[in-house]
Amino acid sequence: MQKNPLLKNRVVWSGNEQAHILVDLLRWLVIASIAGVLAGSASALLLASLEWVTAVRESHKWIIALLPLAGLFVGCLYKYLGTSVEAGNNLILDEIHDPKAVLPLRMTPLILLGTVITHLFGGSAGREGTAIQTGASLADQLTRPLGLNARDRRILLMAGISGGFGSVFGTPLAGAIFGLEVLAIGRIGYDGIFPCFVGAFVGDFITRAWGIHHTIYRVTSVPKLTFAGFLSAIAAGAAFGLVGMGFAKTTHAIGHWAKKKIAWAPMRPFTGGVIVAVAVFAIGTTKYIGLGIPTIVAAFATHLPPYDFAAKFLFTAVTLGFGFKGGEVTPLFYIGATLGNTLAWLLPLPPTLLAGMGFVAVFAGAANTPIASSLMAVELFGAEAGAYAAIACVVSYLFSGHAGIYHSQRVGHSKHVKTKDEEGLSLAGVAKDRVGRVAGPTVEIGANSKSSQS
Repeated sequence: MQKNPLLKNRVVWSGNEQAHILVDLLRWLVIASIAGVLAGSASALLLASLEWVTAVRESHKWIIALLPLAGLFVGCLYKYLGTSVEAGNNLILDEIHDPKAVLPLRMTPLILLGTVITHLFGGSAGREGTAIQTGASLADQLTRPLGLNARDRRILLMAGISGGFGSVFGTPLAGAIFGLEVLAIGRIGYDGIFPCFVGAFVGDFITRAWGIHHTIYRVTSVPKLTFAGFLSAIAAGAAFGLVGMGFAKTTHAIGHWAKKKIAWAPMRPFTGGVIVAVAVFAIGTTKYIGLGIPTIVAAFATHLPPYDFAAKFLFTAVTLGFGFKGGEVTPLFYIGATLGNTLAWLLPLPPTLLAGMGFVAVFAGAANTPIASSLMAVELFGAEAGAYAAIACVVSYLFSGHAGIYHSQRVGHSKHVKTKDEEGLSLAGVAKDRVGRVAGPTVEIGANSKSSQS
C-alpha cells in the first residue's frame, strides 16, 4: 500500500515543530529569567524604600509641609532629565504596540526616586507604575546586546511588565496575565505567554529572596454562592466599575487642566503638593496619603467610615493628576476595599468578602484587566472568595466603559456593539473622538443660533 506523501511531510513537520518550540522555550527561559531577576530586584528595592520612607513620614508628620517643594524637585527632575520618559507606563505600551527605540535606562532611577520622594513627603500614590517602568526599562536594555528584532523586543517588554507587576504584589499568576491583558481591551496576545509567566514567577521569587514580605489580606467569611449572592456580586461589580471609571476620568481631567493652566511643568506638582498638604493638616489625619495599607487591612476586619473611599479617590487623583510619580493600583485597592466595606450596609454579603471583591474589581475596571484581577483574587484570598471576586471583576470591567488609567491602552474588541467603531483606537484616541462627536453638533447649532448671526 502506497503511503500518502502529504501525511509523511506532515509528520516530519510536526516533529520539527516540537524541536523549534523546545529551542524557543529554552531561549526565552533564559531571556525572561534575566528580565525577572532585574524586575524582582528593582521591586525589592522599591518596596524596602517605601517601607522606610513611610515610617519616617509617619514619625515626622511635619515633613508633609514640604510636599510642595518635593513636587517642585520631582517636576524639575523630569523636565530637565526625564522628558523622554515622562509618559511612563503609556510610553511602554506605545513601544509594545509600535516598537521604535529602546527605553532609556534613566527611566528606572528617575521613577524610583520620584516615587520614593512622593511617598516620603506625603503624596497619595501607589507602586505598580514604578514596578512596571523599572521592569520594562531594565528588560529593554537586553534588546541591543541580544540583537532582538521588533517582535522579540515587544515580547521582552511584556515579560518586563509581568515581572514588575507580579513581583511588587507577590501575585505571579496575575502578573503574568497582566502583561498580556493590559495591552488591549478585550484581546490577549498569546505570543508572549511563556516569557510573561517566566518573568512574573522569577520576579516574584527574586523579590522574596531579597527578604521582602508582602502584606497578607484575609477574607474571613465566604458564604456559599447562591443566586442572591450572584446578583449581589453583579450589583457590587457595577458600583466598582463606575468608581474605577470615575477615578480614571477624574485623574486625567485634573492632569489636562493642570497642563492647560500651568505652563511650567514643575509648578504642577508644586501646586498639587500645596493642595494635598493643606488638606492633610486641615483634616488632621494621614490615612489618605501614601499607600494606605493599614486602612486596606482594616477594611477586611471592621466597619470603616463610608467616606474613606471618596477621600482616597480625591487625594490620589490630585497627587497623580498634578504630576507626582507613583502608581495608581494600590490606591485603587484602597478605594475598592473601603468601598466594598461600605457596600456591606446595602448588600447581603459579609464586609470582609466585599472588601476583597472591591480590592480587585475597582482595579479591574480602571485598568481593563478582568482576568488578571480575578487571578489576583484567587492568589490573595483563595478560590471560594475568588469566585465572587471574578464576577465583580467582569461586571466592573464592562461598566467602566472605554475609560482607563492607561491612555495608550488600545481597544482590541469593543465592550459593546454600539462602540465597534472605536476598535483599534487608544483610549486617548477614544476620548478625543468622543469630544469631537460632541463638539461637532455644538458648533453647528451655534452657527445657526441667533447670537452667532448677530
